Amino acid sequence: HEFNIDFPHLMLRYRAYQKKQGQISKTTMQLAKIDRNAKIGIIFSKIINWTLNIKNRFLRTLIQLLTGIDKKVILPKYNSETFEKYSKKNLGQINSSAPGFGRKVVIYSTCFVNFNKKSTGIAALKVLKKNGVETQHSYPGCCGMPYFEQADLEQVIKQAKKVSKDLLTWIDKGYEVITLTASCGLMLKFEWPLLLPGDEKIKKLSKYTKDIDEYIVDIHQKEGLASGIQEIDGGVTVHQACHARAQNMGNKARDMIKLIPNIKIDLVEKCAGHGGTFGVMKKTHHIANRVGKITAKTIKKNKYMASDCPLAGKHLKQLEQDTNITNNEAFHPIEILAKAYKLI
Repeated sequence: HEFNIDFPHLMLRYRAYQKKQGQISKTTMQLAKIDRNAKIGIIFSKIINWTLNIKNRFLRTLIQLLTGIDKKVILPKYNSETFEKYSKKNLGQINSSAPGFGRKVVIYSTCFVNFNKKSTGIAALKVLKKNGVETQHSYPGCCGMPYFEQADLEQVIKQAKKVSKDLLTWIDKGYEVITLTASCGLMLKFEWPLLLPGDEKIKKLSKYTKDIDEYIVDIHQKEGLASGIQEIDGGVTVHQACHARAQNMGNKARDMIKLIPNIKIDLVEKCAGHGGTFGVMKKTHHIANRVGKITAKTIKKNKYMASDCPLAGKHLKQLEQDTNITNNEAFHPIEILAKAYKLI
């Protein structure tokens, strides 16, 4: 079809042209160095979280002047400890009576969960253990999506080789790889194989990688989930993030949450407009808001909102406040299921 354009990769080619011409800002290139930045963020989490708080108007205005990061954006907070550190203390007892007992996974926690949203990892770990799944953890480094956004494809390839080397050792031991963020799942399943089409190890990793929602639905369909899922105290608006849709697995977040008895679900499939650094830089934040407000207006007045993408969820959460829609924090869908299991 003449209009069947792969638009995301068309934009990537344009970003590559911009990078070649030196038109990508130094700030966004530095923001892409997630592992370096986040290690500092974890160590000084209290100070940095206070500094970056949207209520700290003086410092946020100063940061905007120095870096171009919009002072009106609610930025992610840093964990007080990494999920990796937490998991080492909590990998223990699993439910041996669960129908799914005997399965084995390694959680690739992704940089966002490891450094910024430990609660998603905790929920995933508890739900997996409840369902009898032997669970290990691995975080050898960022998947490279932030570099991908800046068209630094050489660095993406370096990250792919580094991370895949570690994850493949688990696959060789009989484990499947579980991702906790939609963007990272997309990288492992699709973008890495496109960048390294002749690498059989990357293809193998892609084959054995599942999104956490996808994996829980797979247990349900094959063995059945462990008993104990109960009604929760409100409806859920499920936002299917763009990077979840791009994985061509169907709406697994919706399918998983539907397993909660008598649950009220409203589905939102429009783009949140965040787009990584696009949504935080003053130069483009107003465009991200313009796109996101259209989506935010479709969010129903449920108690909970869930999104596979933490940045999309955070962006929509801020915008739905602007439109007076009543929701609590934007959760990852696995956190909703953990709540139904009374695990969190």
